[in-house]
Amino acid sequence: MRTERLRQVLARWRHEEKAAIVAAAVLVLLVLVALLAPLIAPHDPAVQDIGNRLAAPSAAAPLGTDDLGRDVLSRLLYGARASLVASVLAMGVAVAIGLPLGLAAGFAGGVVDIVLRRVLDTVLAFPALVLAIGVTGVVGPGLVTAMCAIGIVFAPNVARLIRGQTLSTRERLYVPAAITYGSHPLRVAVRHVLPNAIAPVVIQMSLLMSTALLAEASLSFLGLGVQPPTSSWGSMLGQAYGHMATAPVQVFAPGLAIVLTAYCFIAVGDALRRELDPRQQTS
Repeated sequence: MRTERLRQVLARWRHEEKAAIVAAAVLVLLVLVALLAPLIAPHDPAVQDIGNRLAAPSAAAPLGTDDLGRDVLSRLLYGARASLVASVLAMGVAVAIGLPLGLAAGFAGGVVDIVLRRVLDTVLAFPALVLAIGVTGVVGPGLVTAMCAIGIVFAPNVARLIRGQTLSTRERLYVPAAITYGSHPLRVAVRHVLPNAIAPVVIQMSLLMSTALLAEASLSFLGLGVQPPTSSWGSMLGQAYGHMATAPVQVFAPGLAIVLTAYCFIAVGDALRRELDPRQQTS
């Protein structure tokens, strides 16, 4: 039964979700590039050649060199690591915090729901980038610190989403029946409610990764994310910004990488939304 269902999904995606399939393939390729960067990068991304700084694209350096003479293509390939790790880290923190809080608020209700909602609303009052800048200003700049701050600000969105799904799921007959037959409420919440309320969170995860990628690029552009000599697409943009007039290609490579990856996350998320929500499926 599950095999047949999988075949139907794959057949429908081949006909109706071609953009999402291409986007997923691009994301898989980016992951492979990040993992294999030491093997496929033509040069060491940290090696400087001041005498060859801001060089135009050539056979030796297909995307040219930056203001310190480092190979842009090599730094772009290595930068995929930091950018993708940042997206996964922020999304993971958001889900790890928001999922249990939203499940507890929706399933317990009453005072627990009221208190948790007030806490979540308070966190939502802080803009993500502003909080990340404040945290890095106190703790110090760094990728992990910045992305944890971003994940904490994203967590209320996940919590509110899972809370709404939990409120509707807990009213189904099997939930009070399980409690009546002696199952512990925590077991009912995890084993019965959560699996039936998780679908929107799966969709939200792909959108969170897109937003986190842009947040990491913004922070690294400001010098608050990845620190030298490690490269990320955002830090590459920040370094190239001062040389746009003389070497515009420096901006194009990391900028296109950020835009393309963010679009791929969104495209896959939209396809998942149509797949998991029957009201969005096309006939």
